[in-house]
Amino acid sequence: MFSYNELSTEVYDLTKPVGFSINGDKEYYLEKLKGCKGRILEPFVGSGRMLIPLLKAGFTVDGIDYSPEMLASCRKRCLEQGFDPILIEGSVEHFSSSHQYEAIIIPTGSFLLIEDRKTSMRTLKRLFDHLAPGGRLIVDLFLPASNLEIGKTSFSAYPLPSGELITMEENCAEIDYINQCTVSYLKYEKWREGKLIQSELQRFPLRWYGYEEFKLILANVGFSEISTAADYKDHKQPTNETSIFTFEAVK
Repeated sequence: MFSYNELSTEVYDLTKPVGFSINGDKEYYLEKLKGCKGRILEPFVGSGRMLIPLLKAGFTVDGIDYSPEMLASCRKRCLEQGFDPILIEGSVEHFSSSHQYEAIIIPTGSFLLIEDRKTSMRTLKRLFDHLAPGGRLIVDLFLPASNLEIGKTSFSAYPLPSGELITMEENCAEIDYINQCTVSYLKYEKWREGKLIQSELQRFPLRWYGYEEFKLILANVGFSEISTAADYKDHKQPTNETSIFTFEAVK
């Protein structure tokens, strides 16, 4: 199971602070959940970028994530804001709670981090089972970049407030169009005064789904009233230029 570790979490926190909106997703979810009185679950909660704005808006939100580093950051950020939500460490596939949720949300394509297709199907079924009757699943997906190329390398640098620097090198290693999966390898290095003090390697898989394919998958799980949005605009049909599309489905 993919997991963020210490340096990747530090970069995530730096580039995606609490309340940071990715192409308008924060505003979209706040509007979409307006009127929701019951509990909300955010699988793949990360370090609370979306969770904390929802808590500030008065929603009751639980979170689950496989990464202990991400959850530690999330707890710290929540406490700084005066919140103490239920945060669970573990895989969404094996998630179990006595709560039934009015809404379950997976913003910004985090669902694509489930590499094994059978695991992703079991995960959707587990989420379906934890929705209250009439509850909604809202999930964002995206397609792979059109310029994918095995061996292609990119490099980024992230100056930290402490004066240290984290560099990240990403190498595209696998592209499987038949099974709809890519794998990149990421190398993080932390530098202080020109000296390497920490490094971290990360295998980064992404499994993507076709637009019509995912609607059929949701229906097969048992969802109904499946609707879609493109680039956080309801009822907009996706095009080749669409960066992200959102599915909303009802139990």
